[in-house]
Amino acid sequence: MERPRRYSRPVHVGDVQIGGGAPISVQSMTTSKTHDVEATLAEITRLAEAGADIVRVAVPRPEDADALADVVQGAPVPIVADIHFNYSYALQAIEAGIAKVRINPGNIGKEEWEREVLLAAKEAGIPIRIGVNSGSLEKDILDKYGYPQPEALFESAMRHIEICNKHGFEDIVISVKHSDVFFMIQAYRMVAERTDYPLHLGVTESGTASTGTVKSSIGIGALLADGIGDTIRVSLATDSVKEVEVGHQILKSLRLGRPGVNIVACPTCGRLTGDLFTIVEEVEQAVNARKFEKDLTVALMGCAVNGPGEAQGADLGISLGRGRAHLFKRGKVVGTVPEEDIVETVLQAIEDWTEDEEPEAVAEEA
Repeated sequence: MERPRRYSRPVHVGDVQIGGGAPISVQSMTTSKTHDVEATLAEITRLAEAGADIVRVAVPRPEDADALADVVQGAPVPIVADIHFNYSYALQAIEAGIAKVRINPGNIGKEEWEREVLLAAKEAGIPIRIGVNSGSLEKDILDKYGYPQPEALFESAMRHIEICNKHGFEDIVISVKHSDVFFMIQAYRMVAERTDYPLHLGVTESGTASTGTVKSSIGIGALLADGIGDTIRVSLATDSVKEVEVGHQILKSLRLGRPGVNIVACPTCGRLTGDLFTIVEEVEQAVNARKFEKDLTVALMGCAVNGPGEAQGADLGISLGRGRAHLFKRGKVVGTVPEEDIVETVLQAIEDWTEDEEPEAVAEEA
């Protein structure tokens, strides 16, 4: 079945394309103080190594704006300046060579200030993200709706799209983030139906690594499954690297991400034989550490009900029995492995995987 994908016009953030059919990019935001250039660059490097395509930095103070040129120059990925309240920081960020500016419609201020930012961005050839947030809507819109309803976020976004269009600026990315997952989904669907601008998906203030991962997976995943969304940021109250990891996991679960190993494993069940959970954990940790770029599904199964079928349907698989497991490759049993050797056998099979090799089946023992 062909996966649906909403058409969106392309926007370039440095060398990363957002929209226009480009792969969905993963973003995060630094927690370090931007004026601490050394710490900020160290965090950006960690995020890039984890798979971040774009990184955003906060610019709440003059010293942060002053540091942007050094951050941009030393960063391995495109940098976005996050601007609130003071439009002059956006102008300074553009002069510093930033790849994109995020402005908050709820606090950017007067339209003439926004116009100055748009004209400067247009001259520099960089895009703007109109970043609507449920926690900082314009007062008149909030008064109108009484609560950050999806319609309120949509109206805020459309108001500023009109301002951009009035001043001849169309290099726009839109986000309408909400802390309520259902409202977030509805707001994005409204914008998706009525515009062709690329969309930056996210559930704002989603919570801890545990609860935030669930909320973000539901909100971002539901939209991506419908073909809506061009770049994502998972907002978590934890180490920023975790945001990138979860973002890639969401994409991988929908087969939208960059190549990598997708692990399928049994849930908790009284039919399990052997210590499958330890096997799964060790394989997953090793796969993440080795950063395999081979695009394949590995099934780690622990009983005779679904085990053989899942293992047979995966690229690689094991079906655990008492003290041993059958090893499957492209649907064929290619060997029997003692339980204590399963982890290393699976990792070696991933390491040795080639697309064009036809496995040689072995006869199953009676």
